[in-house]
Order: sequence, then structure tokens, then C-alpha cells
Amino acid sequence: MRVPRSVFYATRAARPSQSAAAHRLASVLRLYSTATPVRDYEAQLRGVLDKAARNVEAGVRAPEGDDPRLRLIMVAKPGAGKGTLSSRLVKKYNLNFISTGDVLRHEIGAGSELGKQVEKIVAEGGLVPDELMVELVRKELDRHVDASWILDGFPRTLSQGRMLNEVLTSEGRPLNLIVNLNVPDSVILSRIQARWVHLPSGRVYNDDFNPPKTPGVDDETGEPLSKRPDDTPEVFIKRLRSYYEATAPLLEMYAAEYPDCLHSLTGNTSDEIWPQLMAVVAPLHERADAYAAEEDAHVREEADDMRDTTEVHVGDKTAHIR
Repeated sequence: MRVPRSVFYATRAARPSQSAAAHRLASVLRLYSTATPVRDYEAQLRGVLDKAARNVEAGVRAPEGDDPRLRLIMVAKPGAGKGTLSSRLVKKYNLNFISTGDVLRHEIGAGSELGKQVEKIVAEGGLVPDELMVELVRKELDRHVDASWILDGFPRTLSQGRMLNEVLTSEGRPLNLIVNLNVPDSVILSRIQARWVHLPSGRVYNDDFNPPKTPGVDDETGEPLSKRPDDTPEVFIKRLRSYYEATAPLLEMYAAEYPDCLHSLTGNTSDEIWPQLMAVVAPLHERADAYAAEEDAHVREEADDMRDTTEVHVGDKTAHIR
């Protein structure tokens, strides 16, 4: 049992000006590897993909539905670019973007029985149980029955994945595309160290590919940029550990039950992964229709690459999802 090798090599890409941050990151990683070792994810992923390929050769196929529309989920480490790529898909194709935040807020706002249950849990700072979350997602998907969609932030665990599969298959609309975004840990850690935010507006800058015109200040207001409280190596490592332990096992299930629908795309940037994503999406969904700009902004807010999908803000409260 060990930390993926890519984590240990995270500091190699650090620029000279980041030496202090690199030393701090290396220290955090040493503590992490000692206290909470995780399996070799890259080796496990290769095994999962080999398993999927063998199942396809043996004739195993995903459940077939009556509706040819695209039903997509992405499995990805925090910060891997899921939000950026979701936004691009929404702009390129006529897709509906469905997030856990939308689901919870809609039901609470509608004052439904499910919404009242969620509101009580949120008010008490509790954890939304899997059964309730699956029912909320099912109800939301019923409102998109005539559309192709991307489901964001759910499922996050093997239990949730199995429950969602059962619901969708029973209704004749199973998932027909599962995409894994395989981005090295070192790349994501570098993004975190290079990321700056103008907190009042939410504008995000990155020293590597989207730097501010003047270092340290917002392009539009001239106000200082800040680091988000959760943009730290410590927080990322905690979320990475959660991904390995809770979310990555979903790929094993999909390799066994949906082997012909599972695709793993590898790259260091969203620009590298985007052509690969187009290659697997285009055959399933040929209708191109851009959404309005405000819809794209909504997707970027809901599917922020760095956001913690275990927390969903509902008004001034936060819902916690397993």
C-alpha cells in the first residue's frame, strides 16, 4: 500500500519562485504518506481498464435503454478539470447540466416533502442519506426525460452508484457514457499553488495559463487577489484520499457492468483531454446547439474544478453529501 508515485513527484514541476511552497508541500506529502497510505492508483486504473476490455471481448454490454439520448457522468479527482470540460460540452451540444446543488435547491424551493426533509437536514448540519439523495436525483432527472444530460457531483460512492444504476435501469434510461479523467496528482497540485481568486466577483486566475495582467491584482477592479481557504495542499490531500477510498471503486463496478461505456482519458490539461472527450461523445450525440452565456456561467459556478462536491451551499446553509 503506498501513495501514487505521481504524488511524490509533485514538487519537481515547481518553479524556482515557488521553492518555499514546494518545501512545504513536500513536508505535507511526507506526513500524508506516513499517516494515510493509499493504493497505487495508476496500477489499479490499468487493471480496471484491462478488466473492462476483457469484458467487452467476452460480449458483456451495458444495460440498453429505450432512449438514445446521452446520459453521462464523469469520474475524476478533485481539480482534474471536470467543471471546465462539462462547460465545454454544454456549449457544444444540447446538454442539460444537472448538479447536486440544483437538485437540493429546487426541492427546498418547491416546498415538496422531499425538500422539507432536506431542509431539516441542512438546517441541522446533517448528512443527506444515500436513499434520499438518490430519490432527489431521480426526481430531478424526471424533469429532463426528453434531454441529454451530464450529472455532476453524483454518484460519489459505490453504494450511490449501485442505487442510481438500479433506478435508471428500471426506468429504461441507464447511463450510456462513463468518462474517467486521468490527470496526474502533480499537475493538480501545481494548479492549486498557481490559482488566485478575486473573492468579490469569483474571477479565477492561474499563474500558468490565465495570469492576471498585473501580478496579484484583479484585471477589472485592481483589487488584490486571494487564495481560497481550501486551495491548500493539506485540503487537496484530504480530498484526494476521499476520492481514492470512496469514489475510485465506482470504476470497478462500471468495468464489470458497463465495460463498453467506460472511457478513461489521460492528459495534463483540459485542452489535451477535450479532443479525446469529443471523440467519445460525438458518436452518441450529434446535435450541436450552444447554450446562452449565462447558462455557461452557471455551469462554471456549479462545476468549479476545485470545489468540494461533498458540500452543497443552499442559501446560507451547507448540505453535506456522503
